[in-house]
Amino acid sequence: MASPPPKLPIPGRRNILITSALPYVNNVPHLGNIIGCVLSADVFARYCRLRGYNAIYICGTDEYGTATETKALEEKCSPKEICDKYHVIHDEVYKWFDIKFDKFGRTSAPEQTEVCQAIFHKLMENKWLTENTMQQLYCDTCERFLADRLVEGKCPTEGCNYEAARGDQCENCSKLLNPTELIDPKCKVCKNAPRIRDTDHLFLELPLLSDKLVNYINNTSVAGMWSQNAIQATNAWLKEGLKQRCITRDLKWGVPVPHEKYKDKVFYVWFDAPIGYISITASYTPDWEKWWKDPDNVELFQFMGKDNVPFHTVMFPSTLLGTGENWTMMKTISVTEYLNYEAGKFSKSHGIGVFGNDAKVTNIPSEVWRYYLLMNRPEVSDTLFTWADLQAKLNSELLNNLGNFINRVLSFVAKPAAGYDSIIPDAPNAESHTLTNALAEKTNKWVEQYLEAMEKVKLKQGLKSAMAISSDGNAYLQESQFWRLYKEDPAACAIVMKTSVGVVYLLACLLEPFMPSFSREVLRQLNMSPDEDLSFCDDKGETAKAKRPWDFISAGHKIGKPVPLFKELKDEEVEAFRIKFAGSQAERISKAQSDAEAKKVADKLKGTKLSEGSSKKKQSGGSKSKTAEDASVAKLDIRVGLIRKAEKHPDADSLYVEEIDVGEEAPRTVVSGLVKFIPLEEMQNRKVCVLCNLKPVAMRGIKSHAMVLAASSEDHSKVELVEPPESAAVGEKVTFAGFSGEPEASLNAKSKTWEKLSADLHSNGELVACYKDVPFTTSAGVCKVKTIANGDIR
Repeated sequence: MASPPPKLPIPGRRNILITSALPYVNNVPHLGNIIGCVLSADVFARYCRLRGYNAIYICGTDEYGTATETKALEEKCSPKEICDKYHVIHDEVYKWFDIKFDKFGRTSAPEQTEVCQAIFHKLMENKWLTENTMQQLYCDTCERFLADRLVEGKCPTEGCNYEAARGDQCENCSKLLNPTELIDPKCKVCKNAPRIRDTDHLFLELPLLSDKLVNYINNTSVAGMWSQNAIQATNAWLKEGLKQRCITRDLKWGVPVPHEKYKDKVFYVWFDAPIGYISITASYTPDWEKWWKDPDNVELFQFMGKDNVPFHTVMFPSTLLGTGENWTMMKTISVTEYLNYEAGKFSKSHGIGVFGNDAKVTNIPSEVWRYYLLMNRPEVSDTLFTWADLQAKLNSELLNNLGNFINRVLSFVAKPAAGYDSIIPDAPNAESHTLTNALAEKTNKWVEQYLEAMEKVKLKQGLKSAMAISSDGNAYLQESQFWRLYKEDPAACAIVMKTSVGVVYLLACLLEPFMPSFSREVLRQLNMSPDEDLSFCDDKGETAKAKRPWDFISAGHKIGKPVPLFKELKDEEVEAFRIKFAGSQAERISKAQSDAEAKKVADKLKGTKLSEGSSKKKQSGGSKSKTAEDASVAKLDIRVGLIRKAEKHPDADSLYVEEIDVGEEAPRTVVSGLVKFIPLEEMQNRKVCVLCNLKPVAMRGIKSHAMVLAASSEDHSKVELVEPPESAAVGEKVTFAGFSGEPEASLNAKSKTWEKLSADLHSNGELVACYKDVPFTTSAGVCKVKTIANGDIR
């Protein structure tokens, strides 16, 4: 199917250009990202289409900058490979959430370089750019200048002191920073302390542009009804006094600076990223200037989270004003506060919260997620996501209110005997029916409030107004007692049902921006077409029909088959989700991978346990030849290893990264989920048992090439390392044989030698790692644990 031609502004129509903050490609978007930009903008774009406005919605992935280079280093690939990977992931997540872009592009596209460099040349011509020498952190170990996000340290802001502030902005207090301001900075790559070194850069002279900028802000913030949080964030920047802003960086991955002296540098991501709105429009249509250089006929609406505000109200407008060209400047900005998760914050960098791909695997439909996020949209203050609240809103508001109303109406109309056999009845003189007329007046008021809220981009209030119509509809059904009217007053019953079906259609229209898949299903049940019948335009007389809901659908129309629209979310499901999505994404991935690896090992080491003197067990089954299970155990390559170095994983709170010597030319990198159980200092320079022939697995961007064996208590609350004898040679194979020259026996063998060996060992009160009472053995002795008895090896 061919794509429709690009839309262009139409003279005499309301032309609306909508953008949302470009999501960065360093991770999967979480629910806070989704409600903060792409979902909110999608709701408004759908509303504009519903109303008959000529609107386009532009978005795409923000792909240049330090975060991409950092992620590429973590995943040991090129920045382009990272962008290709995560662009697809973002695209898939947004499609599942029913986000309808007119164009979802990329800032690494050629159009970005073309538009960005053209704007740069205009700024140079107009003398709004200056050269300056700045001090920047340089890492001698990595032999490179460190861009903002390659530096972490303590936030210098009084009262904050956040230990992991980035070089460009503190995630805790949202203060914009320079890397040199950090206290005790560290290179994010090698963890060493960088030094300050001079480097030349280009700066945008914001102080010289301040008169133009302030005039724009004063006029537009009023005319465009900027949200209060946007005004506050902008005024905070102005109050501090505008400063020069560096627009270049010592990086390789970005838009090259078209200047001979700076040809080895690229543009700072916050200079080029907002230009991405323009370049993505340019990839949508070659006539992009008709959208971006016609401020008299095009309105620009922008959606974002509060931490992005200054870049859109100060930096980007200043850049456009500095070119001297007639740009379509932002009219309205809609800003969200933070959506927090259960007891803490959503965090993409730390993997905290429910992510887009997580929502999909819950099997909770996308329209439920959309409804919950929008009803919980943090428009004026932070809001909180909890699983219990999601359950309450689904079961109470969607299932028992909205779904119940629609299903009661359509099911009654569809009944062949005690209903209308799916045919909408005629209802003359409906306005004379007192109860119906009262409903029409209420419905019209809610529609007026809905339209007012949506025009002002008060999306949560718009949704509440629409849902109130459903509540009134339920009350109308109850008060009318339509099931009795059918026999006692058929004419009145026909009025009630035709009116109620009209309200069902009205709800499908008003709720389409919020829950498009829900509206499509309702129209299917009404036997109507979403493409032809989903509209709520003034010029078609559709908004006026809210005063006469019985006129929405003609008598004689045959509806489709009604089915329930929502499914109850049960307590046990909610509890399971709460447990499943607890902790960080890294911890969840680590647990899943650990569980998978543990299962593999458990399958091979079935029956492995820890033994102590009081728990001697005799082997059963007599002397048999080795089983298939025994053969698989023999294939395990377990060796004595020495941890040369251990440190915390840079992006996972529960993981260690160890360099372990297992007797090979180079040490192996191993990732272990032991942070909660074993202090870092106890992980240094100690001997461990290492399972070496597992398939390498990437854990939060670092590939693990082996597994450290540990003992776990039965309730998994305690974990200890399995320790070989101190005198055991590094690289020596750990076996299940006797020592001191005893021949290796069948693991299922029943022999007095084994029984005596076990008894002698355990009589000393030592706890030994065993397989079916057979110790893990080296030439120097058996492998032990400290305190855990009768646990599992993992």
